[in-house]
Amino acid sequence: MKDLQILAAARDAWLAADNFRSRRERCKRYTYGDQWSDPEIDANGNAVTEFDNIVRSGKKPLTNNVIRQIVKVVVGRYRYNCATDGVYNSDSPSKRYIADNALSELDSRMLEEFLISGCAVQRVSCDRRPGFDGISVDNVDPRMFFVNAHKDPRGRDIELIGMLHDYSLAEIISRFGDGTQARVAEISRAFARSSAAGSLAQSGLGLTAWGADDFFCSSSGKCRVIEVWTLDCRNKLICHDPEEAELFTAANSSAVCRSLRSINRRRAGDGREPVNVRQSVDFVWHCRWFAPDGTVLASYDTPYAHCSHPFVLKFYPMTDGEVHSLVEDVIGQQRCINRLMVMIDHMIGSSAKGVLLFPVEQKLKEFSWENISEQWSRTNGVIPISGRTSCLPQQVVAQGADAGAYELLSLQMKLLDNISGVGDALAGRTVAASTGNALYENQLRNSAIAIADLIETFAAFRRQRDDKALSLCKK
Repeated sequence: MKDLQILAAARDAWLAADNFRSRRERCKRYTYGDQWSDPEIDANGNAVTEFDNIVRSGKKPLTNNVIRQIVKVVVGRYRYNCATDGVYNSDSPSKRYIADNALSELDSRMLEEFLISGCAVQRVSCDRRPGFDGISVDNVDPRMFFVNAHKDPRGRDIELIGMLHDYSLAEIISRFGDGTQARVAEISRAFARSSAAGSLAQSGLGLTAWGADDFFCSSSGKCRVIEVWTLDCRNKLICHDPEEAELFTAANSSAVCRSLRSINRRRAGDGREPVNVRQSVDFVWHCRWFAPDGTVLASYDTPYAHCSHPFVLKFYPMTDGEVHSLVEDVIGQQRCINRLMVMIDHMIGSSAKGVLLFPVEQKLKEFSWENISEQWSRTNGVIPISGRTSCLPQQVVAQGADAGAYELLSLQMKLLDNISGVGDALAGRTVAASTGNALYENQLRNSAIAIADLIETFAAFRRQRDDKALSLCKK
């Protein structure tokens, strides 16, 4: 039952991050151009998307995607700095994993995720894979990741962590089949049960039902496997043998205790020094792989030299356990820019643009309105008029009908640069010719200060990843 309780705790941790996943999905939509899908209430009290509401009002939704440009600038600046500093040079044999895993590309995509969601997670392991055998680094989809609630930015208060995997049945058998027919049959039955019922609630945990794409079910048509790491507390015996001058540890089990007591009785009978035994408590990271029905596919203590789980994670800014990304900070400004663009477009579309006011008394019978329109738009055209009144034809072009919208749009663009910290110098935009090299370099340094905390946080994440990977190299 303990294993099922751990699986239930893992699912609870995954469900607890539902709000984070929803906010990440919204930030991702805005980053990649889907910026009119937020729900709102129309004039009739119905829940509709902003897109539908604006279309019904007779306007055309326009998107000026500035967020995507901000993300591209930060990632591009990061890659440029890394190339300049030689961060991903793999000259050292101990860093061969850099080239093997294409870390430059992998980290760039991870930084993009970090800017969008404020979450960076990678998995460092020594898994054997087709055509590859060595240290593997993989970016982890935040939708497939779970961890217990924690507040330490270093992650030292984490006690449960893991992720969801989607494997084919053949790959599951290859990983967990142990090469025996009995084990292969057991795994096949477990996933047959998962496909037919797939309900952990039937195991007696009382969990509610779920949809087609959640913790237990894969939407890709593959089999869902759950990897869960827990920090377990273990009792152990610290033993000192004075005769051998040896200090060793042993499991605190009844069999070990009986063996030590037997040794000490014999030594006492021979007048020799006994083995000194002291009880202690140790913490061990333990891994369990589950099928959706609760079947344990594998269970083992951490095999890694760093004695921890294989995940490296960093949340930003991690204030009271909360995560708020760079993209989330600028969504409000992006919405204002889009609305101003729609307003300006609507005002331009509904204003007079070269309308001709032609008095009816001035029109000659020989000239039709079509002839007048054609002659008016032609170069060197001639339009005879009757001269009956003093009112002459005139053209109307609306001026100043924007009601300050252009100034407000310019202000919003400046605010967006200030809030994001990505100014002209950092983005590499054209600067005034009067700007000297020293002044430009100073502007560039000042612009980088605004995002220095975010970039250094990601650099700390990368260093933590390298430490874990290099500890596996030394094993």
